[in-house]
Amino acid sequence: MARVDVPAMANPLDDLLQGVNVLREQVRQSLDSEGDWLERLALRRPPRDSRSLEELWAELESLIGLDSVKEQVRALVAFLQVQGERLERGLPEVATSQHLVFVGNPGTGKTTIARLLAHMYRTMGLLKKGHLVEVDRAGLVGEYVGMTALKTERVIRRALDGVLFIDEAYALARPGQRGVDFGQEAVETLLKRMEDHRHRLVVIVAGYPRLMHEFLDSNPGLRSRFARELTFPDYSTDELVAITELFAKQNEYRVTPAAAAELRRLFGRVERGEGFGNARYSRTIFEQALNAQALRLAGAPEKALGRRNADELMSLNEADFASAARTLLEGAARAYPRRLWRRGSYPSRAN
Repeated sequence: MARVDVPAMANPLDDLLQGVNVLREQVRQSLDSEGDWLERLALRRPPRDSRSLEELWAELESLIGLDSVKEQVRALVAFLQVQGERLERGLPEVATSQHLVFVGNPGTGKTTIARLLAHMYRTMGLLKKGHLVEVDRAGLVGEYVGMTALKTERVIRRALDGVLFIDEAYALARPGQRGVDFGQEAVETLLKRMEDHRHRLVVIVAGYPRLMHEFLDSNPGLRSRFARELTFPDYSTDELVAITELFAKQNEYRVTPAAAAELRRLFGRVERGEGFGNARYSRTIFEQALNAQALRLAGAPEKALGRRNADELMSLNEADFASAARTLLEGAARAYPRRLWRRGSYPSRAN
């Protein structure tokens, strides 16, 4: 009897698998084309920073406070310069990771220092471009399977020859998270590319001290990748006053001596700790003082608006900042039950 070959029945799972593969390829091509589009936009970016190392040092020194951070940056740059000179003379360099951990509360200058370091690395020849790419969890983690690796790869591609600054990096690791979380996939992709591009990419992870230490312990490969940890302390009361005065000067306002004393009283009574805004708080209270000044001038019966002299329009007095502090405290009390001021220090109008 002749053998008759009967065609095998089509497996519906094969059709489904083929459809998934086609969809995955379309997503990949879409993201790749978006990455190419972003690269083309690089031609429209502002000119690359061409300042010398001496100019960058001058900017670093001009920053208010941050004395311990400045010292750590000096030590880091000096080490890299010596290693570069050893290499030029045929001596072996000590192979250390250039990736960094920044720990500190918000508003302590972490992004500013990261940007300066990126430019310093460029002037020393360690990075070709020396640009800074700043992201957080949302910029790295996707919502669906397979999307996180693609998003992270795209960000890394943008950061090559520069510095990738990941703010609130601890959000990538969520201990006890229920359900699917793709943060760990972003970490794994990042670790691999940090090794693949170790001469073209510097990664800086930043966040609160306690949460950052938990983050570094969440993956066995993290601590070994980050050679140094820079600690950013909270600003002192005098430094916060100086920062507020700088904001005023940059905007052609003037903090009166009595207002400076009021600021010193207000900043001295604000509780420090995890979550304190530091320079961000200083900027917020300055902006609220501008509103208070405008209301004060508009409500003064002796002079109509349009007839003020320059000194009146520029001056911020103690009442402006006391009003600003009350506004911030009332807003915080509505949003958060946690006390922001020490007992008995509510800045009342009578004070």
